[in-house]
Amino acid sequence: MPKNSKAVKRELDDDVRESVKDLLSNEDTCDDSFKKSSLIVGGGSDAEDDAARPAWNSKLQYILAQVGYSVGLGNVWRFPYLCQKNGGGAYLVPYLILLIVIGIPLFFLELSVGQRIRRGSIGVWNYISPRLGGIGFASCVVCFFVALYYNVIIGWSLFYFSQSFQQPLPWHECPLVKNKTTMFVVPECEKSSATTYYWYREALNISDSISESGGLNWRMTICLLAAWSMVCLAMIKGIQSSGKVMYFSSLFPYVVLICFLVRALLLKGSVDGIRHMFTPKLEIMLEAKVWREAATQVFFALGLGFGGVIAFSSYNKRDNNCHFDAVLVSFINFFTSVLATLVVFAVLGFKANIMNAKCVALNTKKIVALLGNEVSHDLIPHHINFSATLSAEDYQQLTEILRGVTEKDYPRLGLDSCSIEEELNKVRAVQGTGLAFIAFTEAMTHFPASPFWSVMFFLMLVNLGMGSMFGTIEGIITPLVDTFKVRKEFLTVGVCLLAFFIGLLFVQRSGNYWVAMFDDYSATLPLLIVVILENVAVAWVYGTDKFFEDLKDMLGFTPFRFYYYMWKYVTPLLLILLLGSSVIQLGMTPPSYSAWLEDMASEKSLKYPPWGLAVCISLVVMAIMPVPVVFFLRYFNIIDENAGVVSTISYKKGCIIKESVRPEEDDDASLIHAKSPGSEAPSPMPGNSIYRKQSGGVPDAAPNGRYGIGYLMADMPDMPESDL
Repeated sequence: MPKNSKAVKRELDDDVRESVKDLLSNEDTCDDSFKKSSLIVGGGSDAEDDAARPAWNSKLQYILAQVGYSVGLGNVWRFPYLCQKNGGGAYLVPYLILLIVIGIPLFFLELSVGQRIRRGSIGVWNYISPRLGGIGFASCVVCFFVALYYNVIIGWSLFYFSQSFQQPLPWHECPLVKNKTTMFVVPECEKSSATTYYWYREALNISDSISESGGLNWRMTICLLAAWSMVCLAMIKGIQSSGKVMYFSSLFPYVVLICFLVRALLLKGSVDGIRHMFTPKLEIMLEAKVWREAATQVFFALGLGFGGVIAFSSYNKRDNNCHFDAVLVSFINFFTSVLATLVVFAVLGFKANIMNAKCVALNTKKIVALLGNEVSHDLIPHHINFSATLSAEDYQQLTEILRGVTEKDYPRLGLDSCSIEEELNKVRAVQGTGLAFIAFTEAMTHFPASPFWSVMFFLMLVNLGMGSMFGTIEGIITPLVDTFKVRKEFLTVGVCLLAFFIGLLFVQRSGNYWVAMFDDYSATLPLLIVVILENVAVAWVYGTDKFFEDLKDMLGFTPFRFYYYMWKYVTPLLLILLLGSSVIQLGMTPPSYSAWLEDMASEKSLKYPPWGLAVCISLVVMAIMPVPVVFFLRYFNIIDENAGVVSTISYKKGCIIKESVRPEEDDDASLIHAKSPGSEAPSPMPGNSIYRKQSGGVPDAAPNGRYGIGYLMADMPDMPESDL
């Protein structure tokens, strides 16, 4: 035999001895080898993905991601409006009650389900019940709809941010137009205000109705492209890239809010705004509408139903204390809303003081002109000096004297009341873009060093929006990657490109009306239905008792019994009531939108045209459609219910095993519970039993009736042990 043949034989013998040694060691010391081997459950590449599933670098990074996702633009421009509209400080009482009864239990439910199953929204609900797999697809559709218009708002913020590096700010005063002989103020601006004109005409160049598209606004198109480019670059590597961005995007808004609060408190009138904000109106708190709006705000503030919460928590370790995370993030969200409300009304109080001073100055001139004619000099108190600036208190005293003396003739004088309370009440109807881009922007023009504060404010809006966008896009990308096994980088780029081109609809001159339409109809009803189905799926389809066992196995302790009754009875009932009231409200108020009319320089409520109504209905239907479609496809076996249950089990060392597992109807080892029969050890993957020899006990039976001995052989006929 040639020399090299001996070497080859020696190598083959070594390989055989090593293989036998591996087999015996795995049979005798199964526990150790089982822990060291990399078990993969799922279908093909799904298994490899789970073994190499990304994870958060630290608990802080994860908390910042959840905070950044839940704390968004609504905390700054929606909560303050609702707080003032619904009883001031008294509104905080129903909000806190509903946060504890609805918000935290549902937030905890989504966190725990995502963390246990370690899949996106599609995979999670497929594992719990294949017939309810449409819930995950519905979440993805809603996320996509919201991402389309939400990033447009970020684009608007980017535009204002880019225009803030000027002194004075471009929306500081109305522009002048020059004709052949004179210069005059633009009529549209003169009839409204400088900031209102800049928003509608300079920034949006808005058309008079949704039917008039007006073509693309090229400046907003560039800003939208920049916004989607930022999202794409931050999300292209998943949480490895977006997680690092979270340190800035989640923390920077708090720095800005605290700076704004400190600065505003040093300005005259800020305390008036805060006092007006938190003066409780207890009688309003008893109205049902207040509780409905508080429940809706709690629901959307935490980002429930979008799938982003589930996606983020799916990258956690299974023993992470997600109950602590749910309570912490919920209360951080609440205190952020209160902080933003303080800032907004401190700034608006300062603005009201400025506007009131202008009103006093204007009406003082009217009184001076009336002296000696309509108004006697004897009526003027001696301490009032018209040559100096009149204070608001002196003006109030003077008008009260005139009103008491002239009585019926007082309205003929044409004097305004000039009250700070009236100025603050003017913002009662201001929310959303009106608060951020008009009211707050106007207040900042009166700040010392206004460009600096404008830059900080709009950079804060960009960061708030980006934090929410990361969670929204993760709610789309993670379920699709888990389900269809595509490269995350390619899918992220594809989704962002598709969203940008569809988003061109929102950067037409009529784009603002489309944003309002999507905001009103693409998310509210679909998300309510999605979350109701999520609650029912866990509490009634899967079972609250088994879910509590899973939580005990995962957390190491049994959660408070409070959650048991919330999930099973209280929360579903409240959500159904909220859904019913929302449907009734939509039925009582025909779909309409607020249009800006250039000739009148004011807003007017217009009804949607017939095709607009069709679009509104289509948005709701398209978002909900996946739920019944998947249910009927599964129910009538058009798609096999066990299509997602077929598992592939393999080890990095050894042979690949493919076992079709059809779970027994009475099997308590569930998809979330993740325990193999007769074993207390949780499975590395949910929904599939692990079959292995128990050290010192009777081995578990494998699905094919044979016993596990470390490595199982796939599709191998029974053979003598010597053949092994």
